[in-house]
Amino acid sequence: MWIVAIAWMYVALLMALAEATSTQGSILGAIITFVMYGVGPLALVMYLIGTPARRRVRRAAEEAE
Repeated sequence: MWIVAIAWMYVALLMALAEATSTQGSILGAIITFVMYGVGPLALVMYLIGTPARRRVRRAAEEAE
């Protein structure tokens, strides 16, 4: 799963770079592109994928008590 996350961030970074270097683009547009297409969705997906592991750890801690 980490390879997908790294590839996703690479593509989002390249999109932001293209936005920043475009004649009609801007740095602010590049930052927004990177956050909205890269960081935001990736954070959501990684959080959702990690939910079962967090649940297992919480149950194990409750059983240990």
